[in-house]
Amino acid sequence: MTLRTAGSRRAMLAGLGASALTAGCTRRSEARRAGGVVVGSTATGVPFSFYDVRTNTLTGAMVDIVKAVAERAGLAVEVQVTAFSALIPSLTVGKIDLIAAAMLRTPAREAVVDFTDPVYAYGGAVVVRADDAGRYPNLARLDGRRVGAQVGSRFVDQLAEAGVGDVRTYDNLADILRDLRLGRLDAAYGDEPIIRYYLRVTRTRALRLAPEFAAGAREEVCLILRKGERELAARLNTAIAAIKDTRIAEIVRTWGL
Repeated sequence: MTLRTAGSRRAMLAGLGASALTAGCTRRSEARRAGGVVVGSTATGVPFSFYDVRTNTLTGAMVDIVKAVAERAGLAVEVQVTAFSALIPSLTVGKIDLIAAAMLRTPAREAVVDFTDPVYAYGGAVVVRADDAGRYPNLARLDGRRVGAQVGSRFVDQLAEAGVGDVRTYDNLADILRDLRLGRLDAAYGDEPIIRYYLRVTRTRALRLAPEFAAGAREEVCLILRKGERELAARLNTAIAAIKDTRIAEIVRTWGL
Protein backbone atom coordinates (compact mmCIF):
# COMPACT_ATOMS: atom_id res chain seq x y z
CA MET A 1 0.00 0.00 0.00
CA THR A 2 1.29 3.45 -0.89
CA LEU A 3 1.30 5.81 2.09
CA ARG A 4 -0.02 9.13 0.85
CA THR A 5 0.41 11.46 3.83
CA ALA A 6 1.95 11.64 7.27
CA GLY A 7 -1.60 11.92 8.57
CA SER A 8 -2.56 8.60 7.03
CA ARG A 9 0.49 6.99 8.64
CA ARG A 10 -0.52 8.30 12.04
CA ALA A 11 -4.08 7.09 11.60
CA MET A 12 -2.95 3.60 10.60
CA LEU A 13 -0.42 3.36 13.41
CA ALA A 14 -3.06 4.40 15.90
CA GLY A 15 -4.94 1.27 14.89
CA LEU A 16 -2.07 -0.95 16.03
CA GLY A 17 -2.55 0.07 19.63
CA ALA A 18 -6.19 1.10 19.82
CA SER A 19 -8.16 -0.26 22.73
CA ALA A 20 -11.50 -2.05 22.28
CA LEU A 21 -14.11 0.49 21.26
CA THR A 22 -17.87 0.53 21.09
CA ALA A 23 -18.27 2.49 17.86
CA GLY A 24 -21.19 1.22 15.82
CA CYS A 25 -22.85 -0.64 18.71
CA THR A 26 -25.81 1.72 18.98
CA ARG A 27 -27.00 0.88 15.48
CA ARG A 28 -25.91 -2.73 15.29
CA SER A 29 -29.49 -4.09 15.08
CA GLU A 30 -30.26 -2.15 11.88
CA ALA A 31 -28.47 -4.67 9.67
CA ARG A 32 -30.37 -7.54 11.25
CA ARG A 33 -33.67 -5.74 10.80
CA ALA A 34 -32.78 -5.52 7.11
CA GLY A 35 -32.01 -9.24 6.99
CA GLY A 36 -28.27 -8.66 7.14
CA VAL A 37 -25.43 -9.37 9.54
CA VAL A 38 -23.42 -7.71 12.32
CA VAL A 39 -19.68 -8.22 11.85
CA GLY A 40 -17.05 -8.13 14.60
CA SER A 41 -13.54 -6.96 13.79
CA THR A 42 -10.54 -5.74 15.76
CA ALA A 43 -9.09 -2.24 16.03
CA THR A 44 -5.50 -3.46 16.36
CA GLY A 45 -4.76 -5.55 13.26
CA VAL A 46 -3.21 -3.13 10.75
CA PRO A 47 -3.55 -3.60 7.81
CA PHE A 48 -6.34 -6.18 8.17
CA SER A 49 -8.54 -4.15 10.52
CA PHE A 50 -7.80 -1.00 12.47
CA TYR A 51 -9.41 2.12 13.83
CA ASP A 52 -8.82 5.20 11.68
CA VAL A 53 -8.75 8.17 14.05
CA ARG A 54 -9.22 10.62 11.17
CA THR A 55 -12.57 9.23 10.10
CA ASN A 56 -13.67 7.62 13.39
CA THR A 57 -14.29 4.35 11.55
CA LEU A 58 -12.97 0.83 11.38
CA THR A 59 -11.09 0.10 8.17
CA GLY A 60 -8.59 -2.36 6.69
CA ALA A 61 -8.35 -5.25 4.24
CA MET A 62 -10.69 -7.64 6.09
CA VAL A 63 -13.23 -4.88 6.62
CA ASP A 64 -13.19 -4.13 2.90
CA ILE A 65 -13.39 -7.85 2.07
CA VAL A 66 -16.39 -8.58 4.28
CA LYS A 67 -18.22 -5.55 2.88
CA ALA A 68 -17.49 -6.68 -0.69
CA VAL A 69 -18.61 -10.25 0.03
CA ALA A 70 -21.77 -9.05 1.78
CA GLU A 71 -22.59 -6.73 -1.10
CA ARG A 72 -22.20 -9.59 -3.58
CA ALA A 73 -24.36 -11.82 -1.36
CA GLY A 74 -27.04 -9.14 -1.07
CA LEU A 75 -26.62 -8.76 2.70
CA ALA A 76 -26.80 -5.55 4.69
CA VAL A 77 -23.74 -5.33 6.93
CA GLU A 78 -22.62 -3.37 9.99
CA VAL A 79 -19.14 -3.68 11.46
CA GLN A 80 -18.41 -3.16 15.14
CA VAL A 81 -15.12 -3.07 17.02
CA THR A 82 -14.47 -6.17 19.14
CA ALA A 83 -11.31 -7.10 21.00
CA PHE A 84 -9.48 -10.04 19.40
CA SER A 85 -9.90 -12.28 22.44
CA ALA A 86 -13.64 -11.50 22.54
CA LEU A 87 -14.39 -12.23 18.88
CA ILE A 88 -15.32 -15.92 19.18
CA PRO A 89 -17.22 -15.50 22.49
CA SER A 90 -19.17 -12.60 20.98
CA LEU A 91 -20.01 -14.74 17.96
CA THR A 92 -21.13 -17.81 19.88
CA VAL A 93 -23.46 -15.85 22.20
CA GLY A 94 -25.02 -13.96 19.29
CA LYS A 95 -23.66 -10.45 19.81
CA ILE A 96 -22.23 -10.60 16.30
CA ASP A 97 -22.99 -12.80 13.28
CA LEU A 98 -19.62 -12.89 11.53
CA ILE A 99 -15.94 -12.34 12.32
CA ALA A 100 -13.78 -10.50 9.79
CA ALA A 101 -10.26 -10.26 11.22
CA ALA A 102 -6.75 -11.65 10.96
CA MET A 103 -7.84 -14.85 12.72
CA LEU A 104 -6.32 -18.00 11.26
CA ARG A 105 -8.28 -21.19 10.64
CA THR A 106 -7.20 -23.88 13.13
CA PRO A 107 -8.61 -27.28 14.20
CA ALA A 108 -9.26 -25.95 17.72
CA ARG A 109 -11.33 -23.06 16.35
CA GLU A 110 -13.12 -25.32 13.89
CA ALA A 111 -14.44 -27.28 16.86
CA VAL A 112 -16.25 -24.15 18.07
CA VAL A 113 -17.12 -22.10 14.97
CA ASP A 114 -17.46 -22.53 11.21
CA PHE A 115 -15.29 -20.98 8.52
CA THR A 116 -16.10 -19.87 4.99
CA ASP A 117 -13.85 -20.65 2.08
CA PRO A 118 -10.50 -18.80 2.41
CA VAL A 119 -10.13 -15.18 1.37
CA TYR A 120 -6.38 -14.96 2.12
CA ALA A 121 -3.52 -16.97 3.64
CA TYR A 122 -0.29 -16.12 5.48
CA GLY A 123 2.15 -17.32 8.14
CA GLY A 124 4.08 -16.00 11.11
CA ALA A 125 7.24 -13.90 11.37
CA VAL A 126 9.94 -13.59 14.02
CA VAL A 127 11.21 -10.11 14.88
CA VAL A 128 14.12 -9.27 17.19
CA ARG A 129 16.08 -6.15 18.12
CA ALA A 130 18.46 -4.86 15.49
CA ASP A 131 21.48 -5.45 17.73
CA ASP A 132 20.59 -9.16 18.08
CA ALA A 133 22.95 -10.99 15.70
CA GLY A 134 21.38 -14.40 16.35
CA ARG A 135 19.82 -16.61 13.70
CA TYR A 136 16.31 -17.97 14.14
CA PRO A 137 15.48 -20.42 11.34
CA ASN A 138 12.72 -22.00 13.41
CA LEU A 139 10.71 -21.43 16.57
CA ALA A 140 12.73 -23.94 18.60
CA ARG A 141 15.67 -21.52 18.44
CA LEU A 142 13.62 -19.08 20.54
CA ASP A 143 13.61 -21.39 23.57
CA GLY A 144 15.28 -19.67 26.52
CA ARG A 145 14.21 -16.27 25.17
CA ARG A 146 11.40 -14.03 26.35
CA VAL A 147 8.98 -14.13 23.45
CA GLY A 148 5.87 -11.99 23.01
CA ALA A 149 2.77 -13.17 21.15
CA GLN A 150 -0.83 -12.01 20.92
CA VAL A 151 -3.26 -13.59 23.37
CA GLY A 152 -5.78 -15.91 21.75
CA SER A 153 -3.75 -16.22 18.55
CA ARG A 154 -2.53 -19.33 16.78
CA PHE A 155 1.03 -18.10 17.30
CA VAL A 156 0.89 -18.76 21.05
CA ASP A 157 0.02 -22.39 20.28
CA GLN A 158 2.83 -22.68 17.75
CA LEU A 159 5.38 -21.42 20.25
CA ALA A 160 4.17 -23.94 22.84
CA GLU A 161 4.31 -26.76 20.28
CA ALA A 162 7.92 -25.78 19.50
CA GLY A 163 8.85 -26.06 23.18
CA VAL A 164 9.40 -22.34 23.81
CA GLY A 165 9.10 -21.97 27.58
CA ASP A 166 8.89 -18.22 28.21
CA VAL A 167 5.96 -16.93 26.15
CA ARG A 168 4.40 -13.66 27.26
CA THR A 169 1.00 -12.77 25.88
CA TYR A 170 -0.29 -9.31 24.99
CA ASP A 171 -3.53 -7.84 23.71
CA ASN A 172 -1.96 -6.48 20.53
CA LEU A 173 1.22 -6.46 18.47
CA ALA A 174 1.92 -2.78 19.11
CA ASP A 175 2.48 -3.48 22.80
CA ILE A 176 4.63 -6.50 21.97
CA LEU A 177 6.88 -4.53 19.64
CA ARG A 178 7.11 -1.66 22.13
CA ASP A 179 8.33 -4.01 24.87
CA LEU A 180 10.74 -5.61 22.41
CA ARG A 181 12.23 -2.19 21.62
CA LEU A 182 12.49 -1.43 25.34
CA GLY A 183 14.33 -4.68 26.09
CA ARG A 184 11.51 -6.28 28.06
CA LEU A 185 11.32 -9.04 25.45
CA ASP A 186 13.95 -10.80 23.37
CA ALA A 187 11.74 -11.61 20.39
CA ALA A 188 8.23 -11.31 19.04
CA TYR A 189 6.27 -13.78 16.96
CA GLY A 190 3.10 -12.93 15.11
CA ASP A 191 1.25 -12.17 11.90
CA GLU A 192 3.82 -11.64 9.15
CA PRO A 193 1.78 -9.07 7.14
CA ILE A 194 1.03 -6.98 10.23
CA ILE A 195 4.65 -7.03 11.43
CA ARG A 196 6.02 -6.19 7.98
CA TYR A 197 3.50 -3.38 7.66
CA TYR A 198 4.49 -1.97 11.06
CA LEU A 199 8.21 -2.06 10.27
CA ARG A 200 7.65 -0.48 6.87
CA VAL A 201 5.40 2.33 8.12
CA THR A 202 7.40 3.21 11.25
CA ARG A 203 10.77 2.83 9.47
CA THR A 204 12.20 1.81 12.82
CA ARG A 205 15.86 0.87 12.96
CA ALA A 206 15.52 -0.67 16.40
CA LEU A 207 13.93 -3.92 15.21
CA ARG A 208 14.51 -6.39 12.39
CA LEU A 209 12.82 -9.43 10.92
CA ALA A 210 14.67 -12.74 11.08
CA PRO A 211 14.93 -13.37 7.32
CA GLU A 212 16.13 -16.95 7.80
CA PHE A 213 12.93 -17.90 9.65
CA ALA A 214 10.96 -20.49 7.70
CA ALA A 215 7.30 -20.41 8.64
CA GLY A 216 5.22 -23.51 8.26
CA ALA A 217 2.49 -23.74 5.68
CA ARG A 218 0.56 -20.57 5.01
CA GLU A 219 -2.59 -20.71 7.09
CA GLU A 220 -6.02 -19.66 5.92
CA VAL A 221 -7.93 -16.50 6.76
CA CYS A 222 -11.68 -16.83 6.30
CA LEU A 223 -14.87 -15.19 7.43
CA ILE A 224 -16.10 -16.93 10.57
CA LEU A 225 -19.66 -17.75 11.55
CA ARG A 226 -21.57 -19.73 14.15
CA LYS A 227 -21.83 -23.51 13.93
CA GLY A 228 -24.67 -24.78 11.81
CA GLU A 229 -25.34 -21.58 9.81
CA ARG A 230 -25.40 -23.57 6.56
CA GLU A 231 -27.57 -21.24 4.53
CA LEU A 232 -25.45 -18.21 5.43
CA ALA A 233 -22.24 -20.14 4.80
CA ALA A 234 -23.42 -21.21 1.35
CA ARG A 235 -24.44 -17.67 0.50
CA LEU A 236 -21.07 -16.28 1.57
CA ASN A 237 -19.08 -18.98 -0.19
CA THR A 238 -20.95 -18.36 -3.43
CA ALA A 239 -20.10 -14.67 -3.14
CA ILE A 240 -16.44 -15.36 -2.30
CA ALA A 241 -16.06 -17.65 -5.32
CA ALA A 242 -17.56 -14.99 -7.58
CA ILE A 243 -15.21 -12.17 -6.53
CA LYS A 244 -12.08 -13.84 -5.14
CA ASP A 245 -10.00 -13.38 -8.29
CA THR A 246 -11.33 -9.88 -8.95
CA ARG A 247 -12.61 -7.69 -6.13
CA ILE A 248 -10.92 -9.57 -3.26
CA ALA A 249 -7.63 -9.73 -5.19
CA GLU A 250 -7.89 -5.98 -5.80
CA ILE A 251 -8.42 -5.31 -2.06
CA VAL A 252 -5.43 -7.49 -1.18
CA ARG A 253 -3.24 -5.55 -3.63
CA THR A 254 -4.53 -2.19 -2.42
CA TRP A 255 -3.51 -2.98 1.16
CA GLY A 256 -0.08 -4.23 0.11
CA LEU A 257 -0.57 -7.82 1.31
